[in-house]
Amino acid sequence: MRCRRHPHRIGIRTSSSSLPEGIITSSILHVDMDAFFASVEVLDRPDVVGKPAVVAHDSPRSVVTSATYEARALGIRSAMPLTQAKRLVPNVIVLEPHFEKYRHYSRKVMKIFNDFTPLVEQLSIDEAFLDVSGALKIFGTPQEIASQIKSRVFEETGLPCSVGVASTKFVAKLASTKSKPNGLLVIPEEDTLAFLHPLPIDALWGVGKKTAEVLHKRGLHTVADVAHSPEASLISALGQAAGKHLYELSWARDPRPVSTEKVDKSIGKEYTFTEDVTDPDKLKATLLFQADHVGAQLRKAQLEARTIGLKVTFSDFESLSRSRTLPEATSVGREIYKVVCELLDDLRIGSRAIRLIGVRSAGLVEAGGQQLSLWDDDVDPWKDAEIVMDQVDHKFGPDTVRPASFLRKIEPTRESGTPG
Repeated sequence: MRCRRHPHRIGIRTSSSSLPEGIITSSILHVDMDAFFASVEVLDRPDVVGKPAVVAHDSPRSVVTSATYEARALGIRSAMPLTQAKRLVPNVIVLEPHFEKYRHYSRKVMKIFNDFTPLVEQLSIDEAFLDVSGALKIFGTPQEIASQIKSRVFEETGLPCSVGVASTKFVAKLASTKSKPNGLLVIPEEDTLAFLHPLPIDALWGVGKKTAEVLHKRGLHTVADVAHSPEASLISALGQAAGKHLYELSWARDPRPVSTEKVDKSIGKEYTFTEDVTDPDKLKATLLFQADHVGAQLRKAQLEARTIGLKVTFSDFESLSRSRTLPEATSVGREIYKVVCELLDDLRIGSRAIRLIGVRSAGLVEAGGQQLSLWDDDVDPWKDAEIVMDQVDHKFGPDTVRPASFLRKIEPTRESGTPG
């Protein structure tokens, strides 16, 4: 029996309590589903409503994919090892993931967005930007449109979402984050800096732990501090691109339009081993299979990759990533494999045990638009062979033809191979 939970009262908050008709010029919405995977699972588990729960495979080496807000209040976070989550909250409820259900609800939610505007930029399975400037005469103010979207999403799916409304994508995303869970926050264009400047510097896109440390050492702690620093000083500390980027954002300058183009930013494949691995042959056998998979996905999408990346996570959960930009883009699995093996060798991991390994391709471009590759003599035979493998897999099913070196069974507890 499906549980249709009663929605929270929608708190519509603005930075100005009474705004005359027409004053709000902000028309960019950022809609973010709240604890999406967990919320979807709870729809079919009414006994879990209001209780701490996580989405994860219930195994000793699993990690938390999503957590209810009740679990988050007790310190559980996404990507936390499940064993750690159980230590924090011994009575936490573990819900097995069902990714097809998430895709189903994502499609329903995105269809609702498209009923209001064709200008929808889907960022991931559970969030999107909307430009509603062309829908105001039909549906009302941006605030009214956001409220209607929230109501329809809940009525048609039973799922809560949070919405930020602002004049730029950057500020709209900040507003949706501030309104969570199940909230709506409108930032009128004229009040943008009043909202933005008191925030801590890590509110700026691109400010991670290391960048924050650099800025803190210079006495910069809020967005206002960054905004009132000389741009040249920021460039000196962070480099030309990063310094200018943060300076512009600190003044809410974000000219990016909502884009409806769907472009895969990367295609990758990861494995989490059932037991930590130190055997380099087993690691490279896994990389070969992953590289072949990534190559096949690239060819299926008629793309080639300029950059190849390697990710490893050790038994102590420390992760390292390395990448290399190629002279020419490729979709050949054996070339991808050659690069990731070199990256693995460069890491000099010695006897350190690895729990996860992954291959990722980025810098994607359309296939066929390249000049003659530097590797044509060596790679073309492999490319021809891999095209034949694609045809066999298409006829008889995925992984019908596998590298001989991968015949030794490798059993992952979790794998990921979706474009991101």
